Amino acid sequence: MHPAPSVILFSTLSGLGFGFLALLGWGALQPSGWAAFFLWALGYGLAVAGLMASAFHLGNPKNALKAFTQWRTSWLSREAWASVVTLLILAPMALSDIFGLGQPRLIGQIGGVLALVTVLTTAMIYTQIKAVPRWHHWLTPVMFLTFALAGGAMLSGMRIAPVLLLAVAVVLWAVWQVGDGAFARAGQTMGTATGLDRLGVPSVLDPAHTAGNYLKRGMIFVVGRKHAAKLRKLALVLASVLPAVILLLPLGVWGIALATTLHLAGALAARWLFFAEAEHVVGLYYGARG
Repeated sequence: MHPAPSVILFSTLSGLGFGFLALLGWGALQPSGWAAFFLWALGYGLAVAGLMASAFHLGNPKNALKAFTQWRTSWLSREAWASVVTLLILAPMALSDIFGLGQPRLIGQIGGVLALVTVLTTAMIYTQIKAVPRWHHWLTPVMFLTFALAGGAMLSGMRIAPVLLLAVAVVLWAVWQVGDGAFARAGQTMGTATGLDRLGVPSVLDPAHTAGNYLKRGMIFVVGRKHAAKLRKLALVLASVLPAVILLLPLGVWGIALATTLHLAGALAARWLFFAEAEHVVGLYYGARG
């Protein structure tokens, strides 16, 4: 599928932001005063920036409010509600840390759970799509949650952060191994895609369209294997290995800042591949898939 920059930024930044907010809510860090203000603002800033980026992916950003109306059937709508509820519930905890109000940590713990629920709803937007076999398996939400927890632990300076960052590499490798053969295992053909397989082997006599259209622009994108292999290595090194090594060095806050910068670059590369390598069955109709 076409890797739209807005969706890449949305899923990467919001995942890191909500992962950090979850750990702040759970008390991985318990800052006060200006330190608390900066850390909570960072978490909220990343989460909100990601959500704002998602609005630009809509054909008409003014329709963003309509996303809240379909929560019974749409994971996108559930994500919208989960994100708003999470940000509202964590607000008292943030104010308590900043001004020393002494609010019970239970509020933050509930908000932390909801932050991860928000990340899960984001992952389910893609996991539920049967027409994209590369996404339609349990490792997709595991990947989103692992990135969120690893990023949050890294920003929190937790000792377990290097381990979680290395877990990102393991999960990415597993996602690629499963995903590479997912389309073939799904057994999709032009016959199954059109429902005509019982009549024989259908073929297209003429192109379905003589010009570009939304489906061809958005659902069909082919990335070269050599480029994909290079980007995979880059994603593993930047998102996982280098940040883990840097956090083991006695660099303090500067080490966390450097590790976060590299991790974000690797996460963006991995998320670009997540979309670019995804094969939608509609490509069969246009002869873009085997």
